[in-house]
Amino acid sequence: MTSLSPPTLLVVDDEEANLLSLERIFIREGLKVLTAGDGQRALQICREGTIQVVLTDLMMPGMSGIDLIKALDTVSPDSEVVVMTAFGTIEKAVEAMRVGAYDFVEKPLKRVHIVKTVRKAAERQSLVQENRTLKRELSALKKRSIIGSAPALRRALDTADQAAPSTANVLVLGESGTGKELLARYIHERSGRQGRFVGVNLAALPETIVESELFGHEKGAFTGAVARREGRITQAHGGTLFLDEIGELSPSVQIKLLRVLQEGEYEPLGGHTRKAEFRLIAATNRDLRAAVAAGDFREDLYYRLDVIPVTCPRLTARRDDIPVLTDHFLSVYADKNNKRPPTVTKEAMERLMSYEWPGNVRQLENVIERAVVLCRTANIDVKDLPENIASAEPRGDAFGFDVGTPLAEIERRAIHATLKHTQGDKRLAAQLLGISARTIYRKLDAERDETPTGDSMPI
Repeated sequence: MTSLSPPTLLVVDDEEANLLSLERIFIREGLKVLTAGDGQRALQICREGTIQVVLTDLMMPGMSGIDLIKALDTVSPDSEVVVMTAFGTIEKAVEAMRVGAYDFVEKPLKRVHIVKTVRKAAERQSLVQENRTLKRELSALKKRSIIGSAPALRRALDTADQAAPSTANVLVLGESGTGKELLARYIHERSGRQGRFVGVNLAALPETIVESELFGHEKGAFTGAVARREGRITQAHGGTLFLDEIGELSPSVQIKLLRVLQEGEYEPLGGHTRKAEFRLIAATNRDLRAAVAAGDFREDLYYRLDVIPVTCPRLTARRDDIPVLTDHFLSVYADKNNKRPPTVTKEAMERLMSYEWPGNVRQLENVIERAVVLCRTANIDVKDLPENIASAEPRGDAFGFDVGTPLAEIERRAIHATLKHTQGDKRLAAQLLGISARTIYRKLDAERDETPTGDSMPI
């Protein structure tokens, strides 16, 4: 079997002696066995939990085996069905397979044969589930994904991976264009939640309709409400609700959202109280703490949102990802414009690496799309870039040394240049240099010991 846990078998037969006999057989075989004396009870069991295989008699009073197979197609479509049929009724077994049964066994039942058939059905069910899982994963890979491996991005993704399976609220922080919604979708896809990902950009909605958009309304709840409307909270039931630009929420709606998070319930406009079941991810490019201090954002709501904060790094904090992001966007927009992906010259890439990117990844994407569309050759050169980027001064991160410079001095320069890049984060610098953090601390301590009193060393 491919599953680590034993498959669950549901045996359906109106003869109690047969149920008990089959239950004993399959329990000895290591399966989890449930029993039902009729089709209606079988459907109820399938609604309550996951059943890998249903072994059912064909000839039963009330709901027949054929009728049960048809109903299972709606109630438990992933279950495989094996039917038991009396000698001489093969045509019924064929009909059962035509409406969805996996296989059939003839009575009187032979233990070896029925065990083998049920196991094969369980294996098939497991393979079908694995195939569906692989298809979902492939589909996710085809979607736009988070690209890059810079330490700042890895830290954000590590936190997202840990937070994803939980029910905790997540607050995604970061400048405009850093990919906050992309990170929110990343968390949802790894959460295991069966419901939808429902996103709302609160900054794009007029304040007068935000409440109706989130909570929904009943017909006649206000002037112009000519029909009942489901809100985004209802749409996200069992899934993830993503509220982008949460800092733009009005005080009145902040109070209502707080109640949802505290009580797990809400009221559509003009309607009655409903239960809310969703995972909330909020995002903002504002300093919510400053907004709380200024009285523009509720402190209690802020702490409800800020359970697990994740920061999307700005593009200049992950410059090493610019080449791979550029390659990705080249491929995307060349395909959209029916062109072969051009290459970026060394000089043009230097300008892309040197620019400060106030619009972050979104701005880089727009620049590459423009270059792909306007480029007349197979290479994107400096002249194909916007003037503000083409004129960017080369960065001064690189350091050089003369031939014969002592290795200790080269090492010292490498450590200080890397610490400058990591903004003083010694552990991150150690990872980038491939040495231990203890080594960096020891080297810095040695430098301080050698430095005359009153002098200072650069960090």
